[in-house]
Amino acid sequence: MSFVSGRVSVRVPGSSANLGPGFDALGLALSLYDDLTAEITDGGLRVDVEGEGADNVSLDENHLVVKAMYAAFDLLGVKPEGLALTCRNAIPHGRGLGSSSAAIVGGIVVARALVQGGKDRLDDQAVYQLATDLEGHPDNVAAALFGGLTIAWIEGAAAAVARRDVTTRVTVFVPPVALKTEVARALIPETVTHRDAAANAGRAALLVAALDGAPEFLFAATEDRLHQSFRASAMPDSYKLLRQLRAEGVPTIISGAGPTVLSFATGLDDWAPTGWETFELDADARGAVVHG
Repeated sequence: MSFVSGRVSVRVPGSSANLGPGFDALGLALSLYDDLTAEITDGGLRVDVEGEGADNVSLDENHLVVKAMYAAFDLLGVKPEGLALTCRNAIPHGRGLGSSSAAIVGGIVVARALVQGGKDRLDDQAVYQLATDLEGHPDNVAAALFGGLTIAWIEGAAAAVARRDVTTRVTVFVPPVALKTEVARALIPETVTHRDAAANAGRAALLVAALDGAPEFLFAATEDRLHQSFRASAMPDSYKLLRQLRAEGVPTIISGAGPTVLSFATGLDDWAPTGWETFELDADARGAVVHG
């Protein structure tokens, strides 16, 4: 098996996981993208990063895209002599918009595209499984890979997914300070009441219906009792904004582990706290795409 000649580029979307009640299951791909360009070289590793993370990510084998690429190469049974990688990042890091999942999915897909016949050897389900194994959970990687609205779960050790095409436009409020996922996750209690679990199950099912053509149910569908309130101490400004918007009837959730706040509405720029960035985004329908 040999490598293709020249450069290969991949565009991979950001994503929002959980979407309120769909903890560790629901994901939505968003029109905020990282672009990766890679090429096999005669030797050595060169990593260039522009945009988000340019000042603080590793530029060696510890770079997350590089790790994902090497994992894919191992699975394909190839070993490049050298590698040149350029990352043009627009997805904020550590904000709950799927930057790590985009890096992992993008790395696997660009590595597969660099190998002749790579897609025959490593199909999308295998990419999804590898990405899930690397990330540790499937919700964001499913959305980043497949696009649209995804419902992800694990059967035994196998990652599974159901996907829906949806049309929605959202506003994301991105604070200037990052939050590590492991910090946010550590605040969630080990057990919850049957009442709260049942409420979230119903809201998560309703949310799929709401995004699949019944937007009038979005406010009720985005209610959560399992994780957002428990994480409030780690992101008080985000939780305050969430409560304010919901008090006005705006369907609003914490994106992923936070601290980004996401509303299923537009025209909300005036709500952004000082120093926060605001983006109006569409649902991405394509997921990770090889181009150029």
